[in-house]
Amino acid sequence: MRRYGKHTDEDDIRTRPGRRNTRPRTNIRPKHEDAAEGLVLTVDRGRLTCLVEDRVVMAMKARELGRKAAVVGDRVALVGDLTGKKDTLARIVRIEERTSVLRRTADDDDPFERVVVANADQLAVVTALADPEPRPRLIDRCLVAAYDGGLDPLLVLTKSDLAPPEKLLELYGDLDIPYVVTSRAELESGVAVARVREQLDGKITAFVGHSGVGKTTLVNALVPEEQRRSTGHVNAVTGRGRHTTTSALALPLSGGDGWVVDTPGVRSFGLNHVDPSRVIHAFPDLEPGTEGCPRACSHDEPDCALDAWVAEGHADPARLYSLRRLLATRERKEGD
Repeated sequence: MRRYGKHTDEDDIRTRPGRRNTRPRTNIRPKHEDAAEGLVLTVDRGRLTCLVEDRVVMAMKARELGRKAAVVGDRVALVGDLTGKKDTLARIVRIEERTSVLRRTADDDDPFERVVVANADQLAVVTALADPEPRPRLIDRCLVAAYDGGLDPLLVLTKSDLAPPEKLLELYGDLDIPYVVTSRAELESGVAVARVREQLDGKITAFVGHSGVGKTTLVNALVPEEQRRSTGHVNAVTGRGRHTTTSALALPLSGGDGWVVDTPGVRSFGLNHVDPSRVIHAFPDLEPGTEGCPRACSHDEPDCALDAWVAEGHADPARLYSLRRLLATRERKEGD
């Protein structure tokens, strides 16, 4: 029977021998100079599918990266098992500096931004001309996100056999955005695919659009199924006759030198993270006029210097209207 109190002796107390760590602690992290370069193709529950040379490698983020997350399009450095064989796992030890970032928030009141795609050259905003009806406010929001993140926008208008494109294109004429108009018949024949591919060759293009506009159908035509199999498993589900993307996925462009990133369909595009001072960079004809603006100018207030800049003939008034219309989407709900 174990005794306690003043009658306790050393035989009544069980102690665990101390473990002495003879290894000195250091803040110096390994440089991993021999790490291989890779491209993140998709992310699924902490597992990242990466392209390393000509192999698809499964990887996880190294603990030393902390909370820094890798996303589709990131260029990363990997160590460990890089064979790409089944049940092998490499480690991502470094995320290279990004050239562009497509970000969104769940809604305008959400303070937490989510990086959708990194290092994309352009954002293809896919919109149906009918069935479903176009949503110009959502298009505006996608354009703002593109300008804010350093991506060039591209409009892809589908189902032109159901409605003409002129009315919608008129809204964006002053922005000088390149566009491609397609019909369902042209998509089936491959004519539309060839026209879209011309805008994608040599670039990394992220596709965005709400459900039903034909975004994933177009991506499937641009990247045939056999290329999907050679690149890796497509994280998608099929339901009610509709092929719906559930996570972002980078795929090599068929018949060209480029990449296509298919993203999940969006219902809204929150812009809580957007800084107006970054959006103005997409308007080089207006940007010099902001030198006289007050600090933290929204570019739509009485003291904004852009009014005088335009009045002096340095830029087209329609361009200033377009800028202010886009920036106003940050303050209005999509249905307003």
